[in-house]
Amino acid sequence: MGDVISTNLDEGKREMIKARTNAVMAEFGRFYEQQYAVALFNSVRYEIEGGGNTQTQLLHRKDPLKNKSIFSGGLFQYLEESKKWRSRFLYVGDSYNISLYESKAAHDRGLHSKGVINCAGYRALTSMEEYLGLLNNSLSDTKAKAASAPFLKCPMQFPLILWHPYARHHYFCVMTEKEQKKWHAVFQDCVRHSNNGLSEECKVATPAFTDALRLYRQAKGHYGTWDLMCGNQAQILANLVMETLHPELKNLIVPRLKGKLQQRQRDWMLISDAVYRQVLSQTKTQHEALAQVCEVERPRLDSTLRTDMDQIITSKEHVSGKIRALVLPRVEHLVRSKVQPYIHSILEALMEPTSRGFSEVRDILFRELVEVRKNTVNDRSSEKLGEHMDKISMLAFHPVKMQSCYEKMEALNLEGLQQRCDVSSPSVFIQRTQILMRQQMDNAVHTFEQLVHQSLDGHSGEDFCKIIQRCQDRVLKKYDYDSSTVRKKFFREALLQIIIPYMLKQLSPFCSPDLPKFKELIFEDFSRFILVENIFEELVLQSVSKDILMAVKEAAVQRRHNLYRDSMVLTNSDPNLHLLGEDTIDWAGQFGGVKGDRQGGEVANRKRKQIVSMIHLDGMPLPYESCQEVPGVDGIPEESEGQTEQDLETEKPVNPIQHIPIEKEPGSPDSLNEIRDLINPVLEVVEKDGSQLTNGMLLLEEGDEVKHITTVTEIVPRESPNKVDEELDTAQIEQFLEEEQCVSAIESAIQQIEIAIQEDPNENLSEGAIDSDGEFTQTSTNSSPLHHDDSGFQSPANENVEEVEPQPITDEVVDTEQVMLTLVEGGKSSIDLDAKAPCDASEKKSEVEIES
Repeated sequence: MGDVISTNLDEGKREMIKARTNAVMAEFGRFYEQQYAVALFNSVRYEIEGGGNTQTQLLHRKDPLKNKSIFSGGLFQYLEESKKWRSRFLYVGDSYNISLYESKAAHDRGLHSKGVINCAGYRALTSMEEYLGLLNNSLSDTKAKAASAPFLKCPMQFPLILWHPYARHHYFCVMTEKEQKKWHAVFQDCVRHSNNGLSEECKVATPAFTDALRLYRQAKGHYGTWDLMCGNQAQILANLVMETLHPELKNLIVPRLKGKLQQRQRDWMLISDAVYRQVLSQTKTQHEALAQVCEVERPRLDSTLRTDMDQIITSKEHVSGKIRALVLPRVEHLVRSKVQPYIHSILEALMEPTSRGFSEVRDILFRELVEVRKNTVNDRSSEKLGEHMDKISMLAFHPVKMQSCYEKMEALNLEGLQQRCDVSSPSVFIQRTQILMRQQMDNAVHTFEQLVHQSLDGHSGEDFCKIIQRCQDRVLKKYDYDSSTVRKKFFREALLQIIIPYMLKQLSPFCSPDLPKFKELIFEDFSRFILVENIFEELVLQSVSKDILMAVKEAAVQRRHNLYRDSMVLTNSDPNLHLLGEDTIDWAGQFGGVKGDRQGGEVANRKRKQIVSMIHLDGMPLPYESCQEVPGVDGIPEESEGQTEQDLETEKPVNPIQHIPIEKEPGSPDSLNEIRDLINPVLEVVEKDGSQLTNGMLLLEEGDEVKHITTVTEIVPRESPNKVDEELDTAQIEQFLEEEQCVSAIESAIQQIEIAIQEDPNENLSEGAIDSDGEFTQTSTNSSPLHHDDSGFQSPANENVEEVEPQPITDEVVDTEQVMLTLVEGGKSSIDLDAKAPCDASEKKSEVEIES
C-alpha cells in the first residue's frame, strides 16, 4: 500500500497539492474576513433592535446526550493492510464518532482504539451492487463490467459499507439481516449528525463561514445547493479544495496505474485518501489561524459598531435605495415570469413528505407515552415509574425507533427542479428535516419529563396514571403547535435556498458589472460593514420573500398538512413552563435509588448508558463479540413490539441418566435437571438374583415394587449379520436379533404408559424445549408478555429452538407384566423407554435396575 502511494504521490505532486490548497484558502480567506464584519454588524444590530421570534411551547435541553452512548457491538471489518476480515468491537459515543477496538474487553479496560471514523460526508450502504455503482461513477474511465467480480468479497451476505467521494472507504459485515438493519440505522444517524457540523449557536462565525463559502462558489460559477457541505469547517474546506483538485489528479494518475481493474480501483482509493488527508490537515491549520485573526479583531469592530450603529444603518439604507432603483425592474419581471408560477408546486413537493415525517414522530411519541401509562397501571410503584421514564428519555436519539420517521422524508422528490433551479440533489433538505424531527421529538420528551416530575410532588402511586395522562395531552398539543411552526419556517428557508440561487444566476450577468460604482457612496469607515454584493442579494431575497410567505400562509389557512395559522395561540399556554429545568432528569437515581453513572470514576465513563441496547448470550458460539449488552438504557423495544423477550441461559449437554423418585409430588421445576427429568420420565426396578430369563423378560414376584426406572438412549445399528464385526460368533448374532425384538415390545409398552400419563388433565408442568442436538434451552421464569425484546433481533443462538408440549407425570404404578428387559454385556439389564427418540440421535440405551 505504501509503495503505491509513494510511487504515485511523489514530492512534486505533494507540493502541487499544497500550493493548490494554499491558493483556495487564500481566496476563501478574503471572503471570510469580509463576511465576518458583515455578520458581526447583523448580530449587534439584532441585539440592539431585538427580534420577533415565535415563542416555542416545548422546552429545549442543553446537553441531552450527557453520560450517554448511542450504540456498541461487534462485527467484522475488512482491513486494507492485511486484506483480511477481522472481528472488531465498535463503540458510538455522544460525539457520534465510531471508535474501533480489538475487543469489548479492550474497550472496557480503557485501551486506545484502533481507529476513529468521523462519518461526515459518508454514505451508509448495504449492498455491493450500490457500492460498485458509486465506485464506477467516481472512476468513469475505469468502469467495471457487470459480470466482473469486485475486489472485495464479504464472508457473509449482509455487508455494511461507508462510502466517501474522497476519503477511505470502510467495509463491515454481520451475520443476520436484522443486525444489518440495526447497524445501518446507527451508521445513518452518525452520518446525519456529523454532516450537521456547523454550530447554530455561533451567531457570527457560522453565518460568516456559510456566506463566504457561497460567495466563493458563486465566483466560480456554482450556484445552488452543495452536497459536500458536510462536517465542520475544516472538512467542508477540504471538500472545496478536492472538488477541483480530485478530477485533475485522477486524469493524471489513473492512466498510469497497473494491474487488473479491481487492483486499479483499490490503488486509486488509497491514493485519493492520502491526498484528502493532506488537504484536510492544511485546511484545518489555516482555518484555525484565519478564525483566530478575526476573533482578535472582533473587539475593535464591535466597539465601532456600537458607537456608530445609527450612521451605519443610515448609510446602508441610502446605498440600498440606489441599487434597488437599478435592479428592481429586472428582478420583478423575473419573479413574475419564472418564479411565481412554480412556488406552489415546489412547496407541495416539500410539504407532503415533511408532514408525513412529523406526523410519524407524533405517532411514535403517542405510542411510547401510552405504553408508559399502561405500565404504570400495572405497577404503581415510584421505582417502576422511574424505570419507564428513564427508558423513554432518550427516545429521540434512538436511531432504530426513529428510522420510520426518517424514511418518510426519503420520499422527497425534486426531480424537474434539479436542472432548472440548480439543485444538485434533495439530500440537503432531507437531512435538515431529519435533524428537525429529532429536535422536536427530544423537546417533546423533555417537556413531558419536566411536567411529570413537577406534578409528582405530594402524590401517591394511585395518582400516577392520571398525572401521566394529563401531561401527555398537554405535550401533544404543544407538539402540534411547535411542529407547525418549525415546518413553516423550514418551508420558507427551503424555498429561498431553491429560488434565490436561480435568480442570482439569472441576474448576475446583467447587474453585477454595475455594482462596484455604488461603493463610492459608502464612507470608508463603514466600508467593512456595508458590502454592495450583500445589499444586492438582500434586495433579491426581499423581492421574492413576499410571494413565499403568502404561499406558506395560504397552506396554513387551509389547514393543509395540519399547519396552524400564524395568529394561532394555544389557550392553555403555560407562561411559567420555561422556568422549569433545562437539564436531563436522573430518573433512575431519584426514583430507583441507582446512581451508577457517578460510581467507579473512569470505569463509569466507559460504561455510559447506552441508548440502543442489544442482547448478548454467554454461550453464543460466534467468533466475534456481536450483540453486546452495555449497561444503560435497554428497555426501548424496537422492531419486535409484540414479541416477548426471553432470557435464555447457556445451553448445556443433556445428561442421559437422571433419577426421579416416584413419591415426589409433581410441581413447578426449580432446576434445569428437574425439567429434563419431567420431559423424559424414567422408572427404576429392583432385580432379584437369578430371576432374569434368557429371552430378556424379567419376572417379578408378588410384593415386588417398581421403585425407579433409568433410561439410557443408544443407537442400535440395524446392519445385516454379515456386516457385524468379525469377532462376533454365530450365537452373539442370534442374541443381537432377539434383543431387537425385545426392544420393539418394550417400546409398545412404554407408549401405553405415556398415553395413560397424558390423559390426566390435573397435572401440569412447565414447558421445555429440546433442540435437534439433544441440548436443552431453559426459559427464564421472569419472562412476561410486557417485557419486550429491545435488541430488535435475536442472536443466531436463539433460532431453531423448538418447543415440546409439557409431559405430566403420575403416581400410577407400572404394570410389571409390560416391562421387557434387554440383556447387556457387563451384567446390566437395559430397557428402551424413549419410544419417541429419533434414530439419528446420539447413542441410546435403556437400562433398568430392580431391587426387592
